[in-house]
Amino acid sequence: MQSIDVRQLKAGSGRPLIDVREEWEYAEGHVPGAVNLPMSTIGDHLDELPGEPFDVICKVGGRSARVVEALAARGHEAVNVDGGTEEWIAAGFPIER
Repeated sequence: MQSIDVRQLKAGSGRPLIDVREEWEYAEGHVPGAVNLPMSTIGDHLDELPGEPFDVICKVGGRSARVVEALAARGHEAVNVDGGTEEWIAAGFPIER
């Protein structure tokens, strides 16, 4: 499974970012530019995923890793963000609400 850390994400991968946390988690603060598609509903939104490679983030990296594995099996080029939003915040990077 491909993965990057939050510093690589901050440096700019140029790829779209999908946040798979639940809506209430996303609303509490997310990486700027992230699009929310909760893991619990992503199966209903496969047609909304980017056609090009994209990054996937959650709270700490566990859910996003599972989503990346599942999407890769379906042919998507997804990359996990290790450490997730918690690591992003801990690094002092900005969030949107």
